[in-house]
Amino acid sequence: MRITEVTKEEIFKLLDTSEAGLKDEEAQRRLLYFGYNEIKEIRKTSFVLKFLRQFTHFLAIILWLASALAFISDYIHPGEGMRHLGFAIIGVICINAIFAFVQEYKAEKAIEKLRQMLPFYVKVIRNGIQKEIPAREIVPGDLIILSEGDKIPADARVIESNFLTVNNAPLTGESIPIILTCEPFKGEIIESNNIAFAGATVVSGSGKAVVFATGMTTEFGRIAHLTETVQAEATPLQKEIARTSKFIAIFATLIGLIFFFVGHAIGRSFWENFIFAIGVIVALVPEGMLPTVTLSLAIGSQRMLKRKALIKTLTSVEALGSITVICTDKTGTITQNKMEVKKIWTIDTSSVDMLMKIAYLCNNAKFSDNQYKGDPTEVALLKYVKENFGGFVSERISEIPFDFERKRMTTVNLIDGAKISLTKGAIETVLPLCKYAKINGKKVKLTEEIKEKIKYASHSLMDEGLRVLCFAYSEDEPEKDMIFVGLIGLEDPPRPEVKEAIKKCHEAGVKIILITGDASRTALAIAKEIGLVRENPMIIEGEEFHKLSDIELKERLSHKEVIFTRMTPKDKLRIVTLLQEMGERVAVTGDGVNDAPALKKADIGIAMGSGTDVAKESAEIILLDDNFATIVNAIEEGRAIYENIRKFISYFFTSNVAELLPCIAYAIFRIPLPLTVMQILSIDLGTDIFPALALGAEKPTKEVMKKQPRSHKERLLNLKLLLRVFLFLGPIEASAGLFGFFYVLYTGGWQWGSALSAKSILYMQATTACLTGIVLAQVANGFASRSFTESIFSIGIFSNKFLLVGILFEIALQIFIVYHPVGNKIFSTYPIPLTVWFILIPFAIALIVIEEIRKLIVSKLLKV
Repeated sequence: MRITEVTKEEIFKLLDTSEAGLKDEEAQRRLLYFGYNEIKEIRKTSFVLKFLRQFTHFLAIILWLASALAFISDYIHPGEGMRHLGFAIIGVICINAIFAFVQEYKAEKAIEKLRQMLPFYVKVIRNGIQKEIPAREIVPGDLIILSEGDKIPADARVIESNFLTVNNAPLTGESIPIILTCEPFKGEIIESNNIAFAGATVVSGSGKAVVFATGMTTEFGRIAHLTETVQAEATPLQKEIARTSKFIAIFATLIGLIFFFVGHAIGRSFWENFIFAIGVIVALVPEGMLPTVTLSLAIGSQRMLKRKALIKTLTSVEALGSITVICTDKTGTITQNKMEVKKIWTIDTSSVDMLMKIAYLCNNAKFSDNQYKGDPTEVALLKYVKENFGGFVSERISEIPFDFERKRMTTVNLIDGAKISLTKGAIETVLPLCKYAKINGKKVKLTEEIKEKIKYASHSLMDEGLRVLCFAYSEDEPEKDMIFVGLIGLEDPPRPEVKEAIKKCHEAGVKIILITGDASRTALAIAKEIGLVRENPMIIEGEEFHKLSDIELKERLSHKEVIFTRMTPKDKLRIVTLLQEMGERVAVTGDGVNDAPALKKADIGIAMGSGTDVAKESAEIILLDDNFATIVNAIEEGRAIYENIRKFISYFFTSNVAELLPCIAYAIFRIPLPLTVMQILSIDLGTDIFPALALGAEKPTKEVMKKQPRSHKERLLNLKLLLRVFLFLGPIEASAGLFGFFYVLYTGGWQWGSALSAKSILYMQATTACLTGIVLAQVANGFASRSFTESIFSIGIFSNKFLLVGILFEIALQIFIVYHPVGNKIFSTYPIPLTVWFILIPFAIALIVIEEIRKLIVSKLLKV
């Protein structure tokens, strides 16, 4: 007989368990026999394969080809240093591969750490006692307790259902809520209404179930076993980096070919041109770019974690920088989620006792182990009654749970031998069900005059920013001909840091839309207090929202200040969808099961750390402190990361231009080559690397949150960046190198047109001076690149300690290349007088001064 077809008693017998659950010893024995309740990865990529993949991406293939050409060139025409070049390129590939692999390994470990930080616990009954255990330790025969927001850990047969409603979408793809019963069912197990399937979520209600399958034996596990793993799509940022890499590779190859044919046209030999062209191609590829991008993302993610934002995917880092709208909840995000009863209101004092009785008994919060547990609103009610009135005793017979559609909760209790239905909820859903009011201890007909008095009292409480609940009871059927008792106003104060965070958002051009289940008056009072609204906001209530067409709603969404009230979580999905259709990039917050669709649909889903497992799985970011200010901090970090990537790309490209221009002068004016291929590589693989990494770790500047959000169409390599590099900074650096080159040549007696041997001391000193000029200018460029618009003096010259260390390394390496015999041998350099350094330093100073003037002009133009 199938598990779906048996009765409650037969289930206990079949699985050798009872209403007291398993004993701990038996549970441990079953855990050893059945194993952990886990879905195993079917085709996990091995670390060896992951490591080998780092050698086969687009840029690596280009470098492998360049290395092969260098070795071929050395074999045919030895003595030109191409063998060293070949090994140097292989070294670059290996360094990149190791670095990227280490970062990927760290990312996997971070995800494991995430699982540990946000463990999946399940309520079970063992030895007759309710306890919480990790989901992976669930075994067949365990008696589990299910309630709203829970993720079902294993396949289980329902034995008790109190309107237990589940969503089987992870299993069936259908998100239609299903009410489960404990009655036997004949038919296919997947169609059964008495099975709680692993991976499904509890939408509402509560119940108990006995586990009969765990891990890979669950229906979810069977599907996982049959499903092939899907290759993850590259993130927008990864695609952008790949696009940039391809542009660089094509550009470098094109320049190399041009130099090859120019050299051929002016009479140079084939091998001279071939060697030079290969050198140019390799030199123009910024080999350190990919590891620098990876490190920048890693550092940014770590900084976000320190600021209580846990990043689950790199996609979210890229998307954060261009967020234009934040759709946020109020309770717990804008406010502290510390509910406290502030005011009670009754028509007269005779109703106070009954009001407290309903607040205490129509309540699922608990007081155990000297602490209150449960929903913050219910905890506040329980605490107030317990501390002021001592509590009440009754037997609960049944419950109609709260849901977002009904906006109320009802329990049927046995009080002093009489069956009474107690109800609490929003005034607009409870008051219309009331036929009477309790006045002077008697049941009085509820007239329009009394109703208006109640509504006026409710509005007064709401205008104070209080959440208002309405309380009533019925002596007949639940929620029929009810008797109004009173109102309770609860306060949830705003978080102190929210006001400043909202101000930051306004300055950054990010629109904030408040979506709350509270009444309009309550929401407006809070919104004014925190500075969210300053004018006359567009307030849309739930009832009006459902009547509006998409066109009408879009028109209202275009209003500067928008508040949605009396909304349900599922309404968020429509709001997010319409905003995206309007061209906005949307971040949305959520913590419940019903928030999951909106979290998935949004460009950035932000789950609360205290929220349900379903919400956390649907989101890209988890707020460990549930704080709105943390969202703003995350946007700031996201913008900074994108800017940092731009900064070090600009830094790399500037030195590439400085390396390219001397080569152009060599090709056109038939002068000695000012910079050898190995010297170019000493910049790309040596002196540039550490300052670039430091720029990737740059903290957000003041300007970051004063700009409008970045368009998702905007490219890393935009026209402004290319003009700044190719027409401004690059030529300044090239001038420094060429000045040093010709200064040494002319002071050494060289005359224009004279040939120089590559082994002559004068030539080696001249190329060393050219290299030193570019390196010194790059030191200045490291400081200048810290911001595209903000002065380094306002940022603080010494505020990026990583950059200072990187520049010290850069200078130390250059000294080694210039003055140490090993450096001389590898890079064909020769010691130069100290006076040459002093002659070249003004170029570095000029670069900073000219860049500061440019920034000043740009900042003034932006203010106009």
